[in-house]
Amino acid sequence: MIVIRTFIVLIIVAAGLLWPQSARAELDVVTSVPTLAAIAKAVGKEHVSVSSLSLHTQDPHFVDAKPSLALKLNRADLLLVVGLQLESGWLPSLQKGARNAAILTGADGYLDCSTFARLLDKPSNVDRSKGDVHAGGNPHYLFDPRQIAHVAIGVAGKMGDLDPSHAADYANNLRTLLKSLLKVRKKLEKRMKKHGGSRVIAYHKSWVYLVEWLGLKQVAYLEPKPGIPPNPGHVAKVLVKARKLDVRVIMQESFYPDTTARLIANKSSASLVVLPGGVDFNGGESLMDFVTTLVKRIEKGL
Repeated sequence: MIVIRTFIVLIIVAAGLLWPQSARAELDVVTSVPTLAAIAKAVGKEHVSVSSLSLHTQDPHFVDAKPSLALKLNRADLLLVVGLQLESGWLPSLQKGARNAAILTGADGYLDCSTFARLLDKPSNVDRSKGDVHAGGNPHYLFDPRQIAHVAIGVAGKMGDLDPSHAADYANNLRTLLKSLLKVRKKLEKRMKKHGGSRVIAYHKSWVYLVEWLGLKQVAYLEPKPGIPPNPGHVAKVLVKARKLDVRVIMQESFYPDTTARLIANKSSASLVVLPGGVDFNGGESLMDFVTTLVKRIEKGL
């Protein structure tokens, strides 16, 4: 009897040790920015664990390459990046420090999501005297729900390749996401139609895709060149333009200083609209809520 009981206990213990393995998500996904994390989770759902290397409150051009981030990459099966050199200042050192060949650039577990987007602002030539110019095009495509949809399709395909046993689930989740995105997109487009052609100013060249999607007209930037802080001479020119063209909105992310934007807003008829730099993934925000927030804030400013 004692032997039987001991045998049963051993079976239970063994089952307990094995259970976490069987219950573990099939794919460990790490992303460079939280909006990609939201896409990955919407597509992968229970079959993936997802984390982002940066927060929606951080400038994705400049992220502190902490050892804790390299540890995340060490365990990752899939790394999703914005690409177009957005992360070039900090991500390569993390990839190297992670000691995980699966997520190195060009490996099966590495996915440059810019390959799925319809890119804007491709320069005819790259001249560093023009500021922080991205040779392949503008990397801020994730502010446009149409581009989010394209990226989601690519992510679902990659997940299916890495985890074929759940490829059908990824495809079904993708269809649900695309349907929800389209519904929200059409609703927002209808609301913003009356504002078509409204003139706006931005701090950085972050909103090219958003402005094109909503039919707005970008007339100036507070940065004299991408990545170069505003100077008095340039600010004076922007203020003249804001008044002359009856600019309605000045847009910028929360992580940029707002002193210059507030100055121009106070001396013109424009409203300062501070927009999130990405999905609040850790706070549980959905992609649909994120896109809606962007449009609602701009609509209020207009």
